Amino acid sequence: MASDDTDSGLIPFLEKAGRPRTSSGPVYLLRALRNRNYRLFFGGQGISLIGTWMQSIALNWLVYRMTGSAMLLGAVAFVGQIPMLLLAPLAGVLADRWNLRRLLVLTQSLALIQAAILATLTLTNAIQVWEILCLSGFIGLVNAFDMPGRQAFVVHMVERSEDLGNAIALNSFLVNGARLIGPSLAGLIIAAVGEGTCFLLNALSYIAVIMSLLLMVVTPREISPHKSSFVRGLHEGFAYAFGFAPIRTVLILLSISSLMGMSYTTIMPLFAAEILGGGPRTLGFLLGATGMGAVVGALYLASRPTVIGLGRLIYCGAGIFGLALLAVSASKTLWLALPLMFLLGLGMMLQIASSNTILQTIVDDDKRGRVMSIYAMAFLGVTPFGSLMAGSIAHALGSPSTLLIGGISVFVGAVLFALRLPSLRPLIRPIYIRKGIIPVPPDEAQAAPARTDPVHEYTHR
Repeated sequence: MASDDTDSGLIPFLEKAGRPRTSSGPVYLLRALRNRNYRLFFGGQGISLIGTWMQSIALNWLVYRMTGSAMLLGAVAFVGQIPMLLLAPLAGVLADRWNLRRLLVLTQSLALIQAAILATLTLTNAIQVWEILCLSGFIGLVNAFDMPGRQAFVVHMVERSEDLGNAIALNSFLVNGARLIGPSLAGLIIAAVGEGTCFLLNALSYIAVIMSLLLMVVTPREISPHKSSFVRGLHEGFAYAFGFAPIRTVLILLSISSLMGMSYTTIMPLFAAEILGGGPRTLGFLLGATGMGAVVGALYLASRPTVIGLGRLIYCGAGIFGLALLAVSASKTLWLALPLMFLLGLGMMLQIASSNTILQTIVDDDKRGRVMSIYAMAFLGVTPFGSLMAGSIAHALGSPSTLLIGGISVFVGAVLFALRLPSLRPLIRPIYIRKGIIPVPPDEAQAAPARTDPVHEYTHR
């Protein structure tokens, strides 16, 4: 029970008794919520993300209703996501040098303004396609700074390092719990009163997360003087991330999944309407099933007491994701597509959240913002090209062929990662020993050198 997950609960008892945390279970599920700042974030972000998903679905449906064009669906997604690829590295350098809470209050306030403008234009029937493109580009610009900052801020909201993996999993639960609720609500609201109401509700939802940030009591982090230039800091971040094989390999697989697989959301309105013969409710059910699968995956990850074994979950999740895309491409009925979309969401969540957790646990604190900005690039930065490509393929070959090509690509990437994993484990193990994530064997403790830091060795040789 979550109520046992406190300072006087079962977890400290196990630690005092010397029993290792090797089994998962409900007792570990909500342990990050014992941190007040994280509780505030969890509540505010949970409300805001529901609004974000409602706006995403409503915007896709609005574009499809206005134009009926798969190409324009891809174009809107492209302009909304391309800033992540272009600006995330710059945002990562700033995240390592700025006050993260102030940065997030600013980005969330700008997102509120964007949603309010979109709502006003839509509710007054004045919205034009070019305005949608401009507003999508604006929110993409905001997200390019928001996501790296939000990812790097997680570690500052949890007082205990052992809660970090749970906090990341619970963040994934928030995103995908909202994915479950938001699209379903959006489908019902669009059918009842139109897309503009979804945009208005999203604007109001940002108030919750802004208030949660303002109510936090955050110990100011120590930010060392910037001896290097901005460009030098940018170069250091890339050298650090791509100079160490485990970080590099995780990012490459995530890029493949984002480019070839996660753009499925762009063509879902087309698939729901032309293949399944449905409308906004059908679209909401499909993406709601994906969200349900992702929620189950996030809850499983949150219940795990250790990061050990996440490498295996990365390739297993990517494999499930790819196979589910293959199966969805052949489905012709809603009731067949729904369980397949559930598996798609499950596999996608296992890969994304496991990748995030591994990166957060092996990265150095002074480079966390830059590494998480590159993670944002791999996760969302390449997605606009995938969206544009998916729209083009769907226009030429149809949505089923688009899903088929994406599924094959993701599955092949998962197989290659699985073959590479055995050579990565020996590189990560010394980091986990140094950070106390796994115990030091007695024989290694006597023979270990003063510094066991393979990241340092890879980036300075």
